[in-house]
Amino acid sequence: MLKFLHEFGNYWILMGKVFSKPENYSVYYRQTLREFISLGLYSIGIVVIISVFMGAVITLQTAYNTDNPIYPSYLIGLGCRDSIILEFSSTVIALILAGKVGSNITSEIGTMRVTEQIDALEMMGVNSASFLILPKITATLLFNPFLTLISIVVGIAGGWIAGVGAGVVTSSDFIYGIQYAFIPYYILYSMIKTVFFAFIITTVAAYHGYFVEGGSLEVGRASTKAVVYSSILILLTNVILTQLMLS
Repeated sequence: MLKFLHEFGNYWILMGKVFSKPENYSVYYRQTLREFISLGLYSIGIVVIISVFMGAVITLQTAYNTDNPIYPSYLIGLGCRDSIILEFSSTVIALILAGKVGSNITSEIGTMRVTEQIDALEMMGVNSASFLILPKITATLLFNPFLTLISIVVGIAGGWIAGVGAGVVTSSDFIYGIQYAFIPYYILYSMIKTVFFAFIITTVAAYHGYFVEGGSLEVGRASTKAVVYSSILILLTNVILTQLMLS
C-alpha cells in the first residue's frame, strides 16, 4: 500500500513538472510535430488492419447469432455499427496502442534515463519532464481521436465487406442497418473515451520510463509494467465513463 501511495504521489508530482510553462515554445512545437509522426502517423497501419478484421468478426458473429426469421437482417449492420462505435474502436484500439505506443515511450525515455541524457538536460537547466513528455501528451491527445474515427470507418467497411462477401447480409440491408436509429452522441462518447485513454497511455508509459533505475534490462521491465498498468487503467476508466455517460 505504501509503495502504491509513493508511486501515485510521484506520478502527480511528475505531471506538475510536465505541465509547467515551457521554456521555448518553438522547440516544443517542433517536438510535438515529430511526435505526431512517431506516435500518430506510424500507428495508422496497425489501426486499419485491426479495425478491418474487427469489423468482419463482429458482423459474422452477429449474423450467426441472429440467424432467425424473426430478426430483420438489417440488425446485423446496426449491431456492427454500435459495437464498433461504442466499444471496439475506442477501447480495443486503445489497448493495442498501449502496447505499441506505450512501450515505445517507456523504452525511449527509459533509455535516456539509464544513459544519463535526462541528467544532462537537467544540468543545462532544461525541464526534462516537460520537454520529453508534454509533446507526446499533446500529440496523442490531438491525434488519437482521428485514429478512432479511422477505426470506426474502416471497421464498418470491413464488416460490410465480410457480411456481403460471406452472403450473410445484403449490401442494402447492411447499409440500412448502419443508418437506422443512429445516435450522434455515440461518436462524442467514443471521442471522449479516446482522449482519456490517450492521456493514460502516454503519462503512465512516460512515468515508468522517467523513473527507471538500472540498465537496459530494467528498461524492458518498465515497458512491460507500463503496458500492463495502462491496460488495467483503460479498462477501469472505460467502466467509469460508460456508467457516467450512458447511464
